[in-house]
Amino acid sequence: MTEPYTSLERVFLLPGEYHITKKSKQLATLLGSCVAVCLYNDKNKNAAMNHFIRDKASANDKLIGRFGDLSIRHILKVLMSVDSNCKNYKAKIYGGGAVVGHLGLGVGIGKQNIAMAEMILAENKIPIVERDVGGTQGRKIYFDTSNFNVESRLIGEERKDFSKRNIRVLIVDDSAIVRKILRKIIETTEGIEVVGEAGDAFEARDLMISTDPDVISLDIIMPKLDGLKFLEKIMVHYPKPVIIVSTIAKSKSDIARKAEKLGAVGVVDKDSLEIYKGLERAYREYIPMIRTAANRIVEKKVFL
Repeated sequence: MTEPYTSLERVFLLPGEYHITKKSKQLATLLGSCVAVCLYNDKNKNAAMNHFIRDKASANDKLIGRFGDLSIRHILKVLMSVDSNCKNYKAKIYGGGAVVGHLGLGVGIGKQNIAMAEMILAENKIPIVERDVGGTQGRKIYFDTSNFNVESRLIGEERKDFSKRNIRVLIVDDSAIVRKILRKIIETTEGIEVVGEAGDAFEARDLMISTDPDVISLDIIMPKLDGLKFLEKIMVHYPKPVIIVSTIAKSKSDIARKAEKLGAVGVVDKDSLEIYKGLERAYREYIPMIRTAANRIVEKKVFL
């Protein structure tokens, strides 16, 4: 599944985030039981989208973006501080699926999220001009804020059949040389392909939704956000099979054990692959690990 082509700046929202803009952008997110509300002002072209997890906050909850009642009302307050005429606004809502497993929180959560969005929009007399909600599948959402065009794509739940297509791998490593070598190893192997490369976690985050990889090959030592912290975020927000490939992930080391505890399907000591001497060892160790990882079902994790 390829993402829609756009020359616009892309902004990918994680659960609990929202974005308000007066510029033309593509806002994207991945939904399970969560809901996204897309808002647009026909007159001044201001737009917003959120990705909320639960319908309403308790008295002690302070994180606006996580809850529909707080998030939607906050966005409307900001938008209406510029134009308070509700007739100039329209909305579209997406998500709220009864998704069991890595995309959802549980049965009934989706319906509650949908109901909250509809209630608040009705209170503010903002028409909902499009709905793609409910069901049992997740969705990818692409919102073009220049024209209020929103593309919603269902995410298949069927088990992947790699006899009919290649295993898709996303390489995340801050070294361009290492990425080039890993790409060569993968692309000279039948049945596996590289769908993207990222030099840091923030580049990888956007590529994850646009390329939908089957396996992520992830370094640990990276700028901005280290690989273990990014792995934890992946397992909470967008679970995928991850192989850690790092010079500090020595066999049976504390780092390797921590990576496995966080959810890594496999851990490879980059030095042990001896990729600067040749590719034979990588073909023997790295490639089988990718094939094994691709067939693993990874569940959403909750870290306390």
